[in-house]
Amino acid sequence: MSSINDGAIIILSSPSGAGKTTLVKKLSLIKNFEISISYTTRIPRLNEVNGSDYYFINSNDFDELIKKDEFLEYAKVFNNFYGSSKKKVINALKKGKNVIFDIDWQGTKQIKDKNLEFKLITFFILPPSKKTLINRLSERENNDKNIINERMKKFDNDIKRWTDYDFVVVNDNLEICFNEIKEIIQKKLQNKNIDFDRNKISEHVQSLLN
Repeated sequence: MSSINDGAIIILSSPSGAGKTTLVKKLSLIKNFEISISYTTRIPRLNEVNGSDYYFINSNDFDELIKKDEFLEYAKVFNNFYGSSKKKVINALKKGKNVIFDIDWQGTKQIKDKNLEFKLITFFILPPSKKTLINRLSERENNDKNIINERMKKFDNDIKRWTDYDFVVVNDNLEICFNEIKEIIQKKLQNKNIDFDRNKISEHVQSLLN
């Protein structure tokens, strides 16, 4: 049974390169907010730190954690596995921390299906255009065309998942997008009613698919 003093689960998902990881890091700087650090079998990128960005482990160790039912959610994304520690997340929530997740639609669905007795707020982040997304991916992946092409192959399928989320925001300007998300979270934590223009987002998604 959850308590009024418990924290909330806040999920950010997006197509690869839309900026959710940067937004998650900015949210984590707010008092009583912290990131759920995922376990992953992925090789670290430059400047990524084990235990800070991810817990980097091998496939065998990941399989062991699955067998022991240690994950709140886990998924395979771009041939690598990612998973969130059930124990760490629940402990943080019970201490009043709002736990932020940087996960895809698969993990989001698993958490939603568990019907946990904690407040849950989900966001889907969209890029302003495909061109902007490709530019961001190029910068992040050092113009590795194979990686960029792999990410873009999943793009159309990923953005169609926006309808599964409570809120959808377009990350055209990072600060504006961050402030929009922060305002929504604050209102939801205060149990205030808030919504977004679904017709406008639907039109934007169609423009991204064309």
